[in-house]
Amino acid sequence: MGPGGDAGFGPAADKGCLDPLAALRTPGEPPWDVYLTGTVFLDIIFTGLDSAPVRGTESWARGMGQSPGGVANMATALARLGLRTSLAAAFGDDHYGSYCWDALEQGEGIDLSQSRTVPGWHSPVTISMAYEGERTMVSHGHDAPPAEPAPDCPPRSRAAIASLAPGVREDWVAQAAARGTMIFADVGWDDSGRWDLAGLPDLAHCEAFLPNAEEAMRYTRTDCPRAAARALTSHVPLAVVTLGAEGAYAVDGRTGETAEVPAIAVEALDPTGAGDVFVAGFVTGTLAGWPLADRLAFAGLTAALSVQEFGGSLSAPGWAEIGAWWRRIQSYEEQDPAALRRYAFLQGVVPESARPWPLRRAVPTIGFGQR
Repeated sequence: MGPGGDAGFGPAADKGCLDPLAALRTPGEPPWDVYLTGTVFLDIIFTGLDSAPVRGTESWARGMGQSPGGVANMATALARLGLRTSLAAAFGDDHYGSYCWDALEQGEGIDLSQSRTVPGWHSPVTISMAYEGERTMVSHGHDAPPAEPAPDCPPRSRAAIASLAPGVREDWVAQAAARGTMIFADVGWDDSGRWDLAGLPDLAHCEAFLPNAEEAMRYTRTDCPRAAARALTSHVPLAVVTLGAEGAYAVDGRTGETAEVPAIAVEALDPTGAGDVFVAGFVTGTLAGWPLADRLAFAGLTAALSVQEFGGSLSAPGWAEIGAWWRRIQSYEEQDPAALRRYAFLQGVVPESARPWPLRRAVPTIGFGQR
């Protein structure tokens, strides 16, 4: 599957999805808005647990679903926001792998031309249990056999998303940055306990770094997430630190601009993938050229909408849902005017009425509706 042609067309437009970059598209531009690579898991999610499972007992969940997970969370969130998304990943040749491939390519319009099916390799699986606004996960899988690099890997794209790991250098990051691709990066927990920014060699190629507050403070040896964000701009142009229930804080080291946006209070059904959706929202706003505070607000909104559905990738909101939220909050007579002003930028972004396409959600059993 290839990229769309004229501005406003392609997978997003085919599904009635708003294209946030339509006004910016020109002939000869990169074929993809975002490239990313990583491991796709099959996620099986149990929700409605009253508490954590207790050893030696059987716990019953009131809800269950399944969806592609891992890097698929980010890819789906990007695609549902109308970005032309290319994913490089390995898929098992089992039923789980076939389901994930179909859900991403056919269901979400994600380009998988850089991906491959590995004969005899079983798909990685994660069991996620959501309770009390948190989650506990159990995963199983093996590394896929190494593959020869594709001739055009990474493909040309406006942006790419990298997951940094201590002591690991990914050659594709430097290659993409050298082509002018903007690199956005998050980071996982440092099990070594060193928390050394010098141990993240690919950070030097990044446009933006988006750790959570705990990660940011540990890496910068600070005791305040806002101070940590400012310290990080010595290593990367744009630092965005997520603050959990407090929202997010960002510093642009080139201009000195700062922005802080509070989180939207929602009742969380399942937080799986919310961080990925936040990054996808921030990347979308950045590529569209929005002000820093608007990017933060949009990222937080998309993450808040995602936790009200269960599943990682398939909980990501589309433009129809974002537009419905914006229209709904304006209808509340006692709505805080300051809160409305914070999201007023949506008035010029979301359509008055979006033609929704049937977003896939995490259904309990693989195979429903198939022959």
